[in-house]
Amino acid sequence: MSTSLYPLASLARIEKTPSREDGVPEDLELDLRAFGCKLIHEAGVFYDNLFQRFWYVTSMKQFGIGDVGLGALYLASKLEECPVRMRDLINFEYIPMSYFGSTFYDLKDALVVAEMQILKRLGFNVNVVLPYGTLVNYLRLLGLADREDVSSKSWGYLNDALQTPVYAVYAVPTIASAAIMLATRHLNIALPSSPDACWWELFDADWQDIWSVAGYIMRLYRERSTEDQARVMGLVSKKAVRSWIEDNSRHSSDT
Repeated sequence: MSTSLYPLASLARIEKTPSREDGVPEDLELDLRAFGCKLIHEAGVFYDNLFQRFWYVTSMKQFGIGDVGLGALYLASKLEECPVRMRDLINFEYIPMSYFGSTFYDLKDALVVAEMQILKRLGFNVNVVLPYGTLVNYLRLLGLADREDVSSKSWGYLNDALQTPVYAVYAVPTIASAAIMLATRHLNIALPSSPDACWWELFDADWQDIWSVAGYIMRLYRERSTEDQARVMGLVSKKAVRSWIEDNSRHSSDT
């Protein structure tokens, strides 16, 4: 992995996140991250970067992906200068309820805590840089801007990448290059790749990092069993994650 990483996540933290230190396997953590991002996307907001970065400094044993997802949504609405009411966010995710009942206020408190924790643990660094503009410029340089199929597929891969940790780990040129690589290979379009003329070197991207980003994206397309999907959906809260870790640890010690 190259050294062109966001300063928030050190290499050691990327290799072993707080959740993994608490006993959450890497594949399950990635699935939970992706599921949390899908919940955010349903509200039409693409601020997954805050959500993804949070899990490099915090364990899923301490905070549930459902609460943090709502907190990221609420914070994102402020950053986009289109703030939404807490009650609308809560009712979007849950069945509408009485504003005078304890359930609503419990969820409201959890949302406020999640927003504060995101700000605190990210050091109030909520700057989000997305690679869409960079992608357009790169396609122009490669003479592919007029190819609607290439543009569409590349854009789609960038959207898919929002469900992965890559925006919190890799630089924008690497992510945009990975999207181009996947799109052109899928469409059987050859790009200069000889030792003295590699297209990705135009964008200061490392080939190994491009492949790593592509791997994260393509992982989303793998087939998953019904059991795996049910497991992820059942671990939205920190309580469920803690219970899963305890059961898994008990089972491991028994065997």
